Amino acid sequence: MGIIRKSLSVKVLRAASAVILCLCAAAVGARAQGDEDPVERVETNLVQLNVGVADRRGRAVTDLTRGDFTVYEDGVRQQIMSFEPVSSPFSLVVLLDLSGSTLSFRTTLVQSALRFIDALAPDDRVAVISFNDKVKTRQSFTTDRKKIAEAINSVSSSDRGGTNFYRGLRYALTEIAKEGTRRKAIVVLTDGVDTEQRKNDTMVALKATTDAAAVASIDPAASEQLRAVLDMADRQGVTVYPLALPSGDAKRLLAPTPQQVAVYAAARARMQSIADRTGGRLHEIRRLEELGRLYAEVAADMRTLYTIAYQPAGERRRDGTWRAIQIQVSRADLIARTRPGYFAR
Repeated sequence: MGIIRKSLSVKVLRAASAVILCLCAAAVGARAQGDEDPVERVETNLVQLNVGVADRRGRAVTDLTRGDFTVYEDGVRQQIMSFEPVSSPFSLVVLLDLSGSTLSFRTTLVQSALRFIDALAPDDRVAVISFNDKVKTRQSFTTDRKKIAEAINSVSSSDRGGTNFYRGLRYALTEIAKEGTRRKAIVVLTDGVDTEQRKNDTMVALKATTDAAAVASIDPAASEQLRAVLDMADRQGVTVYPLALPSGDAKRLLAPTPQQVAVYAAARARMQSIADRTGGRLHEIRRLEELGRLYAEVAADMRTLYTIAYQPAGERRRDGTWRAIQIQVSRADLIARTRPGYFAR
């Protein structure tokens, strides 16, 4: 009987040891597979702001500290909970429009995107996402520049189709949310003429007989797709930099109809709204030769942003009302730029 108990004990110990070894191996494997430091994922009600500061001559000021900033929401001073200097790394999505309208300049697109990656800081985590009829992650977030370059170089003439611009943005915002409390930005290269939104705008402007009447018939801000993107960006404090391709300019069309003029005007107005609301900047590409330079300007602008987070004073009601944000800097000769506010949804 003693021998049986001893045999069972040995078997139990061996089984337990095997389980522990498996768990350890799985943990090590998970770390090896990610090859990155784990990203903190935190559910928070903090309002996060990326803030640019310049002097009266427009030169960026990058040596400020937490004490130099004061934040107001609806005129009420807020307590700054966290502050990050301009040197802190970003989590960034490079979002590429690979619809049919970009086929003729894929080489320029790839070269310019690679130049942009070279201009980023070494600790910036980058994801590459493309959209046409489908939205595709070409590279998940990583600091490995080789992997990022390979993802961008994988773009080819076989990538074509429609323009799911807003779906691509929502997908990018969902993915970047997994980066936790890191500073966040999206750089999107597109003409902004979303396929589904284009159909809706065309129907709204269908009866217009002049360009002016067609443009006036569409309210760009009434787009549910736009609102969904802005709400997602609000909650995370993501700064969006749209690079507007010349293919989104109706003047380049041969004898455009009033409906086409209105569709293109509304698309460009929505891109401007995305930039304004998130504290980014809309860069209009008039010539494709400018693409590399504009990418470099975005990279430089990101390196001049501070990040401030605050917890709204009092009870934060999700009542859908607009909350205006104002940033003041201790030096009177400086001007701060950030998103103007958010809807509390």
